[in-house]
Amino acid sequence: MADTKLSRKKLVTFDGHEKVSALKAAAKLTDFGEKQNEANELLAAAIEALGARIGALEEKQVQNEEIMRKIAAELSAFKKELDRVRLSEKLNSGTIERLSNALRLAEENSGD
Repeated sequence: MADTKLSRKKLVTFDGHEKVSALKAAAKLTDFGEKQNEANELLAAAIEALGARIGALEEKQVQNEEIMRKIAAELSAFKKELDRVRLSEKLNSGTIERLSNALRLAEENSGD
């Protein structure tokens, strides 16, 4: 597999402004074209890799959002249950206290 890591050196397609004779112009132009094609391929591979990474990150974000929605729903249900237990505890404590007072009053009245 070819090295597809980007670097400035790999993306240089034109390497000078020297005068080129008519005989060498075609070879220079071919060299430039080949280097430009290689640079384009490296850039295309880098863009595809970035696209794949972005897609994976977007998928992960959707999964995390779903997890957070489930946690929020569970937390809401837990809060409702906790509030119900607290209310039951208050009602039961009040009932126990009233029953205890009623028993105490009944004992006091029976002792008279």
